Order: sequence, then structure tokens, then C-alpha cells
Amino acid sequence: MLPSLAFFIAALVLAITPGPGIAYVVARTAAGGRAEGLASCIGTGLGGMLHVCAAALGLSLLLAQSATAFSVVKYVGAAYLVYLGIRLLVSNASPSAQGAVVAGGTRRALLEGVLVEALNVKTALFFLAFLPQFLVSGSPPVLQLVVMGTVCVVLNTLVDVAAVLGAARLLRSEFSARRRARILSKASGVTLVGLGLYVAARRGA
Repeated sequence: MLPSLAFFIAALVLAITPGPGIAYVVARTAAGGRAEGLASCIGTGLGGMLHVCAAALGLSLLLAQSATAFSVVKYVGAAYLVYLGIRLLVSNASPSAQGAVVAGGTRRALLEGVLVEALNVKTALFFLAFLPQFLVSGSPPVLQLVVMGTVCVVLNTLVDVAAVLGAARLLRSEFSARRRARILSKASGVTLVGLGLYVAARRGA
């Protein structure tokens, strides 16, 4: 079954939110050029798919074991989404890449992209919090989780690619880039808080 329109809207808004992933691929582009930037995008996409598979397997096993425990996970997930939204709303800093990024070739950029995303605990927590909110009864949960997770990864990767292709312009206008990042962060924060409250209220109805 295809994801709902609400899921697509939420996933798209979250994909364009400036974060460590975008900051990393832009930094990689600045250090090694467009080829390394694009290679890092492929790497982070592959790393994201590892999280999708892990989340789909873990959540489906939890659902099979206990519907109550799965409901608890969904409520905690909704609270986590609200928490992420509030953090975006109160934060004034623009995301930046962690650590120095130096040129090392496309192969290294791809492998580092996989590691950066695969070892990102926040990505794992996000998928565990976000994906269960849009599950519908009557369809295999594993298939739904994999489809939705893949959509998120594809959207994130497309945004990363766009960031790489526009990195030169962004770097030339750092002030404008930071201003756009702040606006997107605030809008995404409101979206996350609203999404968390919506799914919590819907379950309670």
C-alpha cells in the first residue's frame, strides 16, 4: 500500500530541513569538488537504507510480540517528534558539518558517507519515531515500513544532491544560506510539533 499524502508532505518538509547530512555533503563538495559531493550523497543514502531495514525489522518484531508495547513506542515516538520540533524552534544556530573534511577521492567520500549515516544514532531514533505514525491496518507492516523508509531516504538523497549542485552558490553567499537555514528550521520545527500532537490525538480518539 502506498504511503498517505500526509506522510509525503511530512517526509518532504523534513527532507529539506537543514541538518548534519546536508552540511556534510556540502562540506565534502567544498573540499573535493562536485564528484566527491555526489559520491557522499550516495553513501549517506546507502547508510540511511541500513537504518530503514533495521527499523522495519525491529518494529515488525515488536508489533508481533505485543500490540501494547508497539503502542507505547508510537506514543514515545510522537513525544520525540515534538521534542525535535521544539529544539528546532529554540535553536538559533545553523547546522554545520562536524570535524574537518578534506579531499580524499570519490571512493573514500562514498565509504565515509555510508559510515557517517550508518553510525548516526539520531537517524535510527528518527526512523523509529517517525515511521510507525503512518502505519495502517490491513497491510503488512514490514512492507509499509520499508516503503516509507525508502521514500524518506530517496527524498533526503535528492535534497543532498541539490545541495551539492548548488554548493558553490551557497558558499559564495554564506549569510543568505544561514538565513534560509533558520527559516527552514523554524518551519520544520512547527511541522514536527504539529505532527507529533496530531498522531497522539488521533490514537487517543
